[in-house]
Amino acid sequence: MPVVNVVNLEGKPVGEVELAESVFAARVNQHLLHAAVRWQLAGRRAGTHKVKNRGEVRGAGRKLWRQKGTGRARMGSVRSPLWRHGGTVHGPTPRDYSYRLPKKMVLGALRSALSAKLSEGSLTVVEAWSLDSHKTKALREILNRFEQNSGTALLVTQDENHNLALASRNLDGVMLLRPGELGAYEILRHKRLVLSKDAALRLSASLGASAGSASEEPGSEGQ
Repeated sequence: MPVVNVVNLEGKPVGEVELAESVFAARVNQHLLHAAVRWQLAGRRAGTHKVKNRGEVRGAGRKLWRQKGTGRARMGSVRSPLWRHGGTVHGPTPRDYSYRLPKKMVLGALRSALSAKLSEGSLTVVEAWSLDSHKTKALREILNRFEQNSGTALLVTQDENHNLALASRNLDGVMLLRPGELGAYEILRHKRLVLSKDAALRLSASLGASAGSASEEPGSEGQ
């Protein structure tokens, strides 16, 4: 099982935590990561795009001139798609882009993302987010101690933390989530993952219990 150092808010090691191998040291499955990211992004699409067809654009429906004898092409309506300001043919209409992804694939992608962060050295486990102030500057100094001078950071805490929520909401590139809100996309889009010790143990226990056999995961062949 992987053993990770636990640091305090000063950036100094204060202990170690043992995490589940099936969660934080699993084989990184690129197929699952790709599928999970596409699934999350598709679910976030508004799908509110809309154009007007010939029945919705402004204009009279009368025939513009008689069918024969004028020397002009036959035309029935000013709202025809062939005309400027006419209706649009086969244009986009409001739709729902979300679709169902098997839960096994979602959890497998989450384990792959966590394992990738640990193998890259981009995962930090904090003893506790015991902040004395809600000031953004104080949190920025703490993140700088975790070698987070530039880039983005994803903070994960088990319990509700009012000071941490207020301090992190104005930091560009910093996001605060609970363990149950984590997804592969949120982990991959941030450079550093900072877990509280309680959150790391929670993820290790919950994802480890549902890990199952890695060979049964969809798309694991040939990786």
